[in-house]
Amino acid sequence: MKKALSILFRCLIISVAVSLFIFAGVANAQVLRGVVTDVQSGEALAGVSVTVHGRVSQKAATGLDGSFTIEKINFPITIAFTHVGYTEKHITFEAHPEKTIEIKLNPSNLSLKEVAVSSKQGEGTENMARNIERQAMNVMNVMSAKAIELSPDITVANVLQRMSGAVVERNASGEGRYAILRGMDKRFNYTLVNGIKIPSPDNKNRFVPLDIFPAELLERLEVTKSLTANMEADGIGGAIDMVMKDAPAHRLIGANMATGYNFQYFKRDFQSFNYSVINKQSPTEKYGLAYPVKMKDFTDANLALRAQTALPGLNAGFSYGDRLFKKQLGVILAGSFQNNYRGNHNDLYGSVGSDQVQSITRRYFSEQQSRMGFHAKFDYNPNKHHKLVWYNAYMRFNEAQVRDAESRTSQTTRLRWNQQQILNSTLKGLHQLADKHLQLDWSAVYSKALNETPDNTQVNVTVVNGLYRIAQDVGALRRWEHNSDEDKAGYLNLKYTIDAGNGQMELSTGGLYRDKIRNSYFNEYTFRPFDERKPEATQRELIKGIDWNNYDEIRFEVKEFGNISDPLNYDASEKITAGYLQSKYVHKHLQLLAGLRAEHTKQGYFLKFPTEGARNTGEQNYTDILPSAHLKYEVNKHTNLRASYVKAINRPSFFEIVPYQIISEDYKERGNPDIQHTVAYNYDLRYEYYPRPAEQLMLGAFYKKIINPIEFSMVTGFGQDTYYMPLNFGNAYNLGVELDILKYFNWFGIKANYTYTHSRITTTKKDEMPNPDVSASNKYITINVEQSRPLYGQAGHVVNFSLLFKDVRHGWDGQLAYSYTGERILIVSPYYNRDSWLAGFSQLDASVEKKLGKHMGAFIKASNLLNSPTIQYVKPNRQNELLQNVKRYKGGVVERYNYYGQNVILGIRYKFY
Repeated sequence: MKKALSILFRCLIISVAVSLFIFAGVANAQVLRGVVTDVQSGEALAGVSVTVHGRVSQKAATGLDGSFTIEKINFPITIAFTHVGYTEKHITFEAHPEKTIEIKLNPSNLSLKEVAVSSKQGEGTENMARNIERQAMNVMNVMSAKAIELSPDITVANVLQRMSGAVVERNASGEGRYAILRGMDKRFNYTLVNGIKIPSPDNKNRFVPLDIFPAELLERLEVTKSLTANMEADGIGGAIDMVMKDAPAHRLIGANMATGYNFQYFKRDFQSFNYSVINKQSPTEKYGLAYPVKMKDFTDANLALRAQTALPGLNAGFSYGDRLFKKQLGVILAGSFQNNYRGNHNDLYGSVGSDQVQSITRRYFSEQQSRMGFHAKFDYNPNKHHKLVWYNAYMRFNEAQVRDAESRTSQTTRLRWNQQQILNSTLKGLHQLADKHLQLDWSAVYSKALNETPDNTQVNVTVVNGLYRIAQDVGALRRWEHNSDEDKAGYLNLKYTIDAGNGQMELSTGGLYRDKIRNSYFNEYTFRPFDERKPEATQRELIKGIDWNNYDEIRFEVKEFGNISDPLNYDASEKITAGYLQSKYVHKHLQLLAGLRAEHTKQGYFLKFPTEGARNTGEQNYTDILPSAHLKYEVNKHTNLRASYVKAINRPSFFEIVPYQIISEDYKERGNPDIQHTVAYNYDLRYEYYPRPAEQLMLGAFYKKIINPIEFSMVTGFGQDTYYMPLNFGNAYNLGVELDILKYFNWFGIKANYTYTHSRITTTKKDEMPNPDVSASNKYITINVEQSRPLYGQAGHVVNFSLLFKDVRHGWDGQLAYSYTGERILIVSPYYNRDSWLAGFSQLDASVEKKLGKHMGAFIKASNLLNSPTIQYVKPNRQNELLQNVKRYKGGVVERYNYYGQNVILGIRYKFY
């Protein structure tokens, strides 16, 4: 018994001692907090494994902001930091650090010397994007390749809508196509690839459709909002620069493959036709102007309409990059292919008939989109003073579209295939001379844009008492269109750096010359139903179900000659000569960039089929002197203040100066060879705060005074006729405020921007007023009135808000993105108070990515989750406020509802580096 008590007592003493030791240890245990970054770029590294030696249970992983926390730490300890692509690092702490520690990891493929001189490692990251914004002398916004990859978007146009101040104009399938920056229509912006302006495939205008570019080919997307003197001046709204992937510092291989579906095809069939048999040339192109066309000159194989279940989409991409021959030769090859099935269901609301029922035309679009992009870039560095770069890109976008429209009295079906192509080849040299004080760079550029829409066919059917007859006056129209835009350009820039007292000064000069040749072709043929096999009285009565079931079975006759004299048959030329002087002065925290640019424009046109008495050729010549100034003050290492002034221009489109005439149902439209180019004075202020390398808070304001803005308006003249034509309208203004926020926390982040824009322009319109002569037969007379309104396309409010999520331990990344674009004018009416507006539009998108090992990952991208409709309507006015039995929106009258359906893409991604 005593022995047992003795053992029990000893155990109790030992237990108490152990407990006291443990308690003391816990009492002394502390929390270790830190941040892990890339030693070269300063980027916060997410997903770094942080492990305490000898204590397997004590570990953590860094979050989106690179931070980590380990609790119950007893010092001294040794901690290991490991991350894919980086050299493992071990650090011993003898005591608890007084503040949050910062750990810098070296990329595993680079020596410390290489880390110091290489800038490639950080390209494509959020840190690099913020650093570019921070270091730039002008106002700009940048989206990195990493942000693009994790976004729900697959085209550049849709990516752009996430950036502050940007609104996209959508195509028929609801995808973004053209950019509107800061409320300035697409005509006021220009598009660059690697800093080089590219031509447009549009047959009338200069602006470039951004949906032709796959987003995965980009290193980053830059939107410049205040131009410098070494930039082309025709960007009142700004410039969009697609910086393509560059050769990496080490070998990199990437590939992805995905499939997807549009949800609207769960409810209806996808309609298609055989576009591969289309004749690319019209009969007139083949056989000459004097040739009278016959039905045998046209194929009907492309008119057979097919309805079937839509196939899943297919998207794939590949990239290879490396540095060869002792790192002297850099190579990047990348390609992307996207084939997706999109569509649109819209309802067009017309007038109220005698039965007091509003007419509705229901239209269904089925569209196969095939997008292909390739780019190859080679850079050769023979030594540290010289570098040669050769860049080549080819983009192609095909659309095969069926539009089926039906009302109570008619049915029309359009079968259209369109192909757009852009080719660019740029050879560039960069040279350091005179002991690095003098720098020279030059570029030789060839670019070409092509657009073709061969045999664009529309079949017209009348519906009477349930019978579908081919319309007898115009049973079908078949149209051939194609155009090209070719640029040959040269750029030269010189920069000399000198010490100036306590500061530094850069003096630069340079210029460009561009020779543009553009041609446009248009030919349309009219067909009437005619079946010679039927009795003469009914040869034009072709009824569905009796005489035909599909469009390739309809028998037509064709007018012998098409309308080859259409004004869209024209050639255009443009020669731009420009030079600039620019000086940058740096003194401590203050930087000033001032410059003067001169641009001479020689723009002309030539009608291929001239008409008597018309101005069949024309030319405009003018020179602009364009000053600019940019001031940046670094309040501290985290904060900048900016102010900018820029004078910029906007040239008329190629077709606007052609003296064309088009007769529409309500009015005549014509071009204006005497229209003048637009000049604008642009002012910017911005406050920038960068709390961490990848985070930002920016608040800016802008004001634009616009002289001679180009807008369409009604003009009475040219005899007794009234025309709707482009004119210059005195002065307009545009002002606004922009807010950008990007903040990361441990496992989630917030990315948001808001833009408020307000503009005004005054134009002449037609209005109806009561006739003062009460005895007259006409109760109303038409007069010209002035109306002030916002600029076309300008939305008052634009909001983007994204929640970013990251679960490092399980390898998950996610993003939930909401965007809102306020109401804006969609169509400027020639009549007072009858402009068509696009209602405010909300969109919710999402993306999720999951790591599947070291090199693999799976992803889901979903867009338009709310299936929000776009609503086109006319605001309340005297003409529509008393209408009965019409569909209304906010008191106005609805013209159109569009529904595009949800899109989901699922894929896998592979990266080896």
